[in-house]
Amino acid sequence: MLNDYRKHDIDYRVRRMGAYPLDVMLIGATGTGKSTTLNTIFGADTAKVGNSFAPETMDVTEHRLNNILRFWDTPGLGDSIGNDKEHSRKITAKLRETYHVNSKGNFGLIDLVLVVIDGSTRDLGTVYTLFVDVLLPNIQADRILTVINQCDMAMSGRHWDYSRNVPYSTLLDFLNEQVRTITRRISETTGKNIIPPVYYSAEYGYNIERVLDLIIDHIPSERRKI
Repeated sequence: MLNDYRKHDIDYRVRRMGAYPLDVMLIGATGTGKSTTLNTIFGADTAKVGNSFAPETMDVTEHRLNNILRFWDTPGLGDSIGNDKEHSRKITAKLRETYHVNSKGNFGLIDLVLVVIDGSTRDLGTVYTLFVDVLLPNIQADRILTVINQCDMAMSGRHWDYSRNVPYSTLLDFLNEQVRTITRRISETTGKNIIPPVYYSAEYGYNIERVLDLIIDHIPSERRKI
């Protein structure tokens, strides 16, 4: 259970922003493991897990880890044009949601976005569309983080040490190259420099602390002014 992981560090950084909690939205294609990621972070089945054929999350749902960190799970994209249009509308509405602080004005509810990519596929079409059509028009690029889940299934799962739940060196080399490739391709497509993604396996808990480190280390110094 990671609900106390770097809690004092998070508290200091969020307090510096001026309001609680820190709101992080998880976004990605269906089957990338957003809900499983939340369950691993929480150490409990807080989010219902679906599959690529019957996704469970159909609305934007709130999951509070503690008093200073809150996550928002979102419907997966890439199922159909009709579903993507409706899900994108819900995600956009949440990104545009605001709250008011007396004498300080209006601020966006969502502070950071975590884009979850499927490590077992090279198809980034849904990710590109997500960045261009949904994210960048509604939130600053430096508030968008990317992570690569299901790294155990990369290279068809052939180089994963299931006895220790860690990748062999061949897979590590592949994953590090994947980080460089994804960083370059998204930057080329969007025209924005992105923070290099972290790879992990939510199913096996591998590198999940690095996902939290990525979030914590990039907590903005101020709220998102609208």
